[in-house]
Amino acid sequence: MSDITRFDTGARMSQAVVHGSTVYLAGQCGSAFKPIADQTREALVRIEDLLERAGSDKTRLLSVTIWLADIADYDVVNAVWDAWIAPGTAPARACCQAPLGGQGYGMEIICTAALS
Repeated sequence: MSDITRFDTGARMSQAVVHGSTVYLAGQCGSAFKPIADQTREALVRIEDLLERAGSDKTRLLSVTIWLADIADYDVVNAVWDAWIAPGTAPARACCQAPLGGQGYGMEIICTAALS
């Protein structure tokens, strides 16, 4: 049986969970009410930090889901994403529109990665 390691655990959730050779991240957002490009950049910084702490990095991403409050932000989010992702390491990815849990949040990114 594999051990489970949790990072930044609260009463409701953990920001990252490692099980076996896989890292699962909770949805990451940028600061509410900022422009969507800034929210995206902040979320990606948080993802990099969590992956590093868990023993992985963005080149090991397996699957990503990006939720947008407004699908009209798709091109802006993709521009930030495309500048961030390492060439040749793009994960399986989906991008969808959905109402998000808090006011002012324009996007949320959920990731799964392999350990390094």
